[in-house]
Amino acid sequence: MIYEKDSNKIDDIRAHSLSILVDNEAGALARVVGMFSARGYNIDSLTVAQVETDENLSRITITTSATERIINKIKAQLERLVPVHKVLDLGKQGTFVSRELVFVKVKCKGEKRVEALRTADIFRAKVVDSTKESFIFELTGSSDKLDAFITLMKDLGLVEVARTGSVAISRGSTKII
Repeated sequence: MIYEKDSNKIDDIRAHSLSILVDNEAGALARVVGMFSARGYNIDSLTVAQVETDENLSRITITTSATERIINKIKAQLERLVPVHKVLDLGKQGTFVSRELVFVKVKCKGEKRVEALRTADIFRAKVVDSTKESFIFELTGSSDKLDAFITLMKDLGLVEVARTGSVAISRGSTKII
């Protein structure tokens, strides 16, 4: 939990998805992450990729949990960084779509193997690799959906999980960032 330094009460802490447009150059990500680290802010999820090839820009999507006051501080500090062009709290801009990708490796035989396939089908997970003793499932969706799938696979022989961070974009036809 994040406590306000100048207050004894805990404000409403919730998840925020920040979309940060930066120059696609060496060190840009390090500056953004360094700002979080230097001030003790936690990053729950982080993704980055080039989005504008003609303008050489990348989008960093960071999910963090904090109060509204802390988020405003984070945004102000990020906007002062040299490679940063724009910072948006997507939840403040209206509705947005957010997804993650996960690979889940499950080792199972017999009835557990059949149950793993049934569960994967319910969640619309794809089998991307299969051996006589294991599967690797690929699943995209909300963090809650992925968490639920992983939880169910624990009882069926979960071996390993590889997970991306959230990718998010605002809904509608307007380009926000």
